[in-house]
Amino acid sequence: MFVVVAGVLATTSRTIKTGDNEVPLARVQYGDLDLRVYATGELRANHTMVLTAPPVGGGALQITRLLHTGASVKKGDVVFEFDPSEQRFKLEQSRSELLQAEQEITKAMADAAVQAAEDKVALLKARFDVRRAELEVQKNELVSVIDAKKNQLALEQAKGALAKLQQDIESHTASGHATVLLAQEKRNKAKLTMDQAQQNIEKMQVAAPMDGLVSIERNAGSMGEMAFSGMSIPDYRAGDQVRPGSAIAQVIDAGQMDLASKIGEQDRGNVMLGQPAEVEFDALAGQTFRGTVKTVGGMSTRQLWESNAGGKFDISIQISDEDPRLRPGLTAQIVVLGEKKKGVLYVPRQALFMKDGKRIVYLKSGKGFEQREVKIQSENESRAAVEGLSADEKVALLDPTAPKKAGSGATPGAVE
Repeated sequence: MFVVVAGVLATTSRTIKTGDNEVPLARVQYGDLDLRVYATGELRANHTMVLTAPPVGGGALQITRLLHTGASVKKGDVVFEFDPSEQRFKLEQSRSELLQAEQEITKAMADAAVQAAEDKVALLKARFDVRRAELEVQKNELVSVIDAKKNQLALEQAKGALAKLQQDIESHTASGHATVLLAQEKRNKAKLTMDQAQQNIEKMQVAAPMDGLVSIERNAGSMGEMAFSGMSIPDYRAGDQVRPGSAIAQVIDAGQMDLASKIGEQDRGNVMLGQPAEVEFDALAGQTFRGTVKTVGGMSTRQLWESNAGGKFDISIQISDEDPRLRPGLTAQIVVLGEKKKGVLYVPRQALFMKDGKRIVYLKSGKGFEQREVKIQSENESRAAVEGLSADEKVALLDPTAPKKAGSGATPGAVE
């Protein structure tokens, strides 16, 4: 990857003697340095919405229709649907219970009305009996003692019968009212069950909440207990059974997708917001897409297993060209078109060495090499621009002070 670095030739130097043709050399050249940055990335969606199986009771749901990954949908289009047979059975069952409850309500209200009429007649008769007994008691002064006693007993019996009848009427009224309420409660329950079944039937069709592209999820449950790490898991398809609430698909906003990538520490200085980029997707070979740098991370990250490597910075590339074939997950080769340094002296990056925390080069001097401390002006993936050197001077590509390995010989040569 191409990186920009700065450098100025230092004044300190020393000469190292070595045999000719033992150290490969490179020539200091004058020209333009193209600071492009090369990276790989993955296309990711910024706005997605997950579609799940409806949260209905009754166990697993069976998919009867399902769009394929990459299908274009509009808001409201059905993405997948389930078999509604069980919910339709519940709907018909609850509708039958509703009709039965309504009939029970009608019967209970009719029975209560009949009982109320009968109680009204009985109450009139009992009151009449009490009134008649009271009139007979008023004659007690004119009749014998025995008849007077009989009249008094008849009045008490009539009053007792009236009181008992009044209690019975209250009981009949309460019982009739309770019977009606019970039937009404049964009707309400059946109505609630019927409405819920109707809603569940409507939920059997899951529609897209926005315009976008469909991405079907993987059916991890299809492998059962035989699933193991690294195993290829198939996508959901028609005929599969799923648990309520399971994620089945995603709708992706195709207009809000960016390439996510990482660049090395040396490349960080060459990447700035708004820089143009060229992108070629591995699945769409031969076609170049245009883009711009959207974000550049300000903090580097490093993986535990990359202890010897430099940190990485996250960047994102916004694709300018629209293409219906673009899908999240596509990998791509990225070239960030950085600035071009014109009229600079540059050497291969291989010619730069680190000694005591300082950057140096080994400049060819007679039969030896002159060690010079340098600061880099700018660099890309393969070359570094330096100050203080002259064109056509030669620098070592290997450290001439490094001890030679037994039985090994250096490869002579020069880089023009």
